[in-house]
Amino acid sequence: MKILLVEDDVLLSTALFELLSANRYTIDIASNGQAGLELAISVEYELILLDWLIPKLDGISLCRQLRSQGYRKSILLLTGKNSNADIVAGLDAGADDYVIKPFNPEALLARIRSLLRRNEAISSSTLTWGNLCLDPSAGRVTCNEQEIPLTATEYKLLELFLQNPERIFSRAVILDRLWGFDDAPTESAVTTHIKDLRKKLKTAGLAEEFLETVYGMGYRLKPAPNRSISVIEKNQDGKKKPAPKDMTSVNRVLERFRNSFAGQVGVLEQAKTALLAGNLNQELQQQALHEAHKLAGSMGSFGYPEGSRLARKIEHLLLEQEAGVRGNAPPQELRNEVEQGSQSPATLPLFENSSLSPDQISNFSQLVTALQQELTKPAVTSTAPNLPINQTYRLLVIDDDAMLTEQLQAEADLWGIRMKIAPNLTMARSLFSLKTPDAVLLDLSFPGTEEDGLVLLSEIVQRSPNIPVIVFTGRDTLVDRLKVSRLGARQFLHKPATTEQIFQAIARVLPQPKTSEAKVLIVDDDPVILAGLSALLTPWGLEVTTLSQSQQFWKVLIATSPDLVVLDLEMPIVNGLELCQVVRQDAQWGDLPVLVVTAHTEAEFLQQAFAAGADDFISKPVLGPELVTRVLSRIQRTRWRSQAGRSKA
Repeated sequence: MKILLVEDDVLLSTALFELLSANRYTIDIASNGQAGLELAISVEYELILLDWLIPKLDGISLCRQLRSQGYRKSILLLTGKNSNADIVAGLDAGADDYVIKPFNPEALLARIRSLLRRNEAISSSTLTWGNLCLDPSAGRVTCNEQEIPLTATEYKLLELFLQNPERIFSRAVILDRLWGFDDAPTESAVTTHIKDLRKKLKTAGLAEEFLETVYGMGYRLKPAPNRSISVIEKNQDGKKKPAPKDMTSVNRVLERFRNSFAGQVGVLEQAKTALLAGNLNQELQQQALHEAHKLAGSMGSFGYPEGSRLARKIEHLLLEQEAGVRGNAPPQELRNEVEQGSQSPATLPLFENSSLSPDQISNFSQLVTALQQELTKPAVTSTAPNLPINQTYRLLVIDDDAMLTEQLQAEADLWGIRMKIAPNLTMARSLFSLKTPDAVLLDLSFPGTEEDGLVLLSEIVQRSPNIPVIVFTGRDTLVDRLKVSRLGARQFLHKPATTEQIFQAIARVLPQPKTSEAKVLIVDDDPVILAGLSALLTPWGLEVTTLSQSQQFWKVLIATSPDLVVLDLEMPIVNGLELCQVVRQDAQWGDLPVLVVTAHTEAEFLQQAFAAGADDFISKPVLGPELVTRVLSRIQRTRWRSQAGRSKA
């Protein structure tokens, strides 16, 4: 794939060249708009990556000129402008999409892949599915060469699914795609249009059902019948292989932040040298305290958990010295002020003369040395989760009721589930060891054996605590329920139950897929933390906006309309508790989910956070799986609540 990059910033264009080249794209670079226009006209590119502010011919003018000349390939606008007016101007000029600077590398790559897939679909003269054919140039839909009369909405609906064969579309997203903001009907209208479209296609001779309903998520185009698999690379289990993701360039960006730790530790080394010499001044003292606080919160997130622990001890030592200078206040009292948000380590009053004891000075020196040594070790890295494209889940059913399991097996595909059946505990252990499932449905009673399903439940939870287990049994005593709960099962379902009730219970505990169309706003004064949290969340399909200046919070909140906010509690000028209270007091945003990030998890401090309106908290150093799980589950829970409210209405 050949991409034209029009960018005058040499540093940024070099970084983008490395990023895109590492992901197997061919790149041409133009340093001004005029050169970009000439290249776009004379060379065939699949996509243009266009900066807004460039010399000779700005990005908006270049975009307009290309579109006026009939240029049809995708244009992705890079811009530091994030107001609604600027974004509208860029899209009206002909840009297909935009990315706001500074951007996350993986998010940029995802936007590029999306546009290139769209190009591939549109460039085809026709869109086909079995005997069904949609000709975009003629606006005709035929089945077995017989034209099918569709309404404009039905046509656009069919085109949407044919152009995005692997994408699940919720009703809300379909409304957003096919209707404008002002004239959008209710979500029930989408269901009606899909029903009418299915009926017309079936009447016209389309024997197979072309859409599948993915429970709790939306609709997706089914695999086309009788398609050849020779042109599609597949795994042994018959599923299409996802395109390999080159994370090298993304990891290189993260490595740049890891390297920045050396500079922060260097400040602590300077403070150590000055302290040993007896001439630690106020400015260096404050700087060391500030860097220790940031390192404590960020090193663990980048593969140095022990580094975070050491930095936290250094921070507390420096806080103790502050306490001694502020009228000999007890160290814990000062620490409580910091933890409660009334003081920030970066803004505490400076002090005259070092008051650390010889033992404290020795301890400080040893801690800094240990921190330096920790930084020489390789970081503990983790691979970003790679979810299957089609979001099909693996379920292990452990039950000897053959009639029930056969009925579940027959309906599993409709729920996006691949199922394995184990009629006894021995086979269950064997299947579990061969391939770890995404969830387990477990009966407790098995005739002919003295072993109880509770034994296997204990084994599964100990071996794989993150795999949700649903106990489905005819036993319904309080004793059984308590045992199940204490062993770690996620759900208790009493027999008998309908297949729909069973699958609904399964859907509630399944690991959540990429949460499409969801936006997260992260507010933290530490750019390292912002980059780290963003890198953790963007691979899951979240659109992440980061903000380092808390005083700009309300403006950015209104502009981005996030589905969830992550707030650092300890920030200068405006802290996270204050921002949380501001959100809760607003009539429009009062129900917005808010997660707070804090290095302090004492009961009194957390009570203040929840009293201010926080929904949940994440402790520093942030662990990737914990962050992703809490964010995705909170967004999904909010959506379920919203859907339930609409259905009741």
